Amino acid sequence: MLNIAFCSSEVFPFAKTGGLADVCGALPKVLAGKKIKITVFVPYYRCVKKGGFKLKKISDHFLKGSLDGQADVIFVRNDTLFDRSELYGDASGDYPDNLKRFRYFCQQVLRYIEDHKLPIDIIHCHDWQTALIPVYLKELYADKKTFQTTKTVLTIHNLAFQGLFPVEQYSETQLPDRLLNPEIFEFYGKTNLLKAGIVYADKITTVSPSYAKEIQTESKGCGVHPVLQKRKKDLSGILNGIDEKVWNPKTDTYITARYSLKNMRAAKADNKKVLLRRVGWKDADVPVFGNVGRISHQKGFEVILKALEEILKLDCRIIIQGLGDPAYIESLKTYATKHPDKLSVQDKFDEQLAHQVYAGSDFFLMPSEFEPCGLSQLISFRYGTVPVVHKTGGLADTVKHKKTGVVFKPLNPVSLVRAVKQALRIYKQAPEFNALRKNAMKQTFSWPASARKYKEIYTCLLSA
Repeated sequence: MLNIAFCSSEVFPFAKTGGLADVCGALPKVLAGKKIKITVFVPYYRCVKKGGFKLKKISDHFLKGSLDGQADVIFVRNDTLFDRSELYGDASGDYPDNLKRFRYFCQQVLRYIEDHKLPIDIIHCHDWQTALIPVYLKELYADKKTFQTTKTVLTIHNLAFQGLFPVEQYSETQLPDRLLNPEIFEFYGKTNLLKAGIVYADKITTVSPSYAKEIQTESKGCGVHPVLQKRKKDLSGILNGIDEKVWNPKTDTYITARYSLKNMRAAKADNKKVLLRRVGWKDADVPVFGNVGRISHQKGFEVILKALEEILKLDCRIIIQGLGDPAYIESLKTYATKHPDKLSVQDKFDEQLAHQVYAGSDFFLMPSEFEPCGLSQLISFRYGTVPVVHKTGGLADTVKHKKTGVVFKPLNPVSLVRAVKQALRIYKQAPEFNALRKNAMKQTFSWPASARKYKEIYTCLLSA
């Protein structure tokens, strides 16, 4: 029996801002079914306190809960640091004491493991918020009996977020000054937590094979590609899965007509009618392109905005739902005002609407500048919605041109418009379009396959 500690700054359903929470909420449950004991650690945020979860107080600093009875969840409590309206920052920006907040979290994880003498084989860390743990283990806990054989795995979910802080805050790590050098923490005059974690972790993973290669290049390496190149033998790319209990058109209670491959065409037509009414449009046999997620530069909205004038001349409709960059949202709304029957911008978080967009759209627009893995295209597959994607990262690994989606490159407005036109041509050819949708629905990107690969990494690490 392997004993794994999962350490993350967010875990669904307790606290979530993005895909990190989905991964850390789903993967432990699947691993638990593979003769692995999982203990999950996450901060005790205000949203957890107000979430109505059944938790048991262990001490002033720790509470205990469960992930569907399959994994223990230990909540690290410090109301001064974590009892706030948001997880990482508010409207004015990131919280200035984020280094202190997540340094405390990392230290408390190790304290709990030591005090409770948990026989942890591997501590699996996620992103910069927990990247100090591999450093602490080797620099401050090397002589502790509890951790003599403990190994670390660090998963990079998005290299663009590295935990960069003013160099003056380095002392907040409570580590020796000698580590503040260009080989470890120092990064162009700043303190870089993720970089140090990459240096110290025993194994490094990221969330798709293509992204693992891309982040070793200057163009996609966000400045730390030399460090990743040095660790390339210890770097693996494992695709994320999706929670098939949440994203399943057969059982989805958020959508009007539930369906499988057999009744997909009729059910999607019904869901499309409901979706159109939901955003204030009349029913029409016009292809709909959906987009659900963060409205940001990374997700390709710079290119979308430059291409939008041409796309809106075509016989199609676009529904965009999500939160993000206010400037992009304002520009999108300007276009929506000019073209009220062709573009709908729903700038809000609405879980039901998100499910309806996946079920009711014909295509899913995903021209990401870079995409470590991407979950939206995998969800689109499940719902028979054809993804239109830029060939990068996890999108390149999962979407096959004219077999399960429309894939284009390079990323620019001309290429995007060309891809949309190609999708519209496919839509008009009913046999080709339906074959594409069926192929998409037959794809399987579930967590059990990913969990097997993580287990292989764990066992190889312990046998080394």
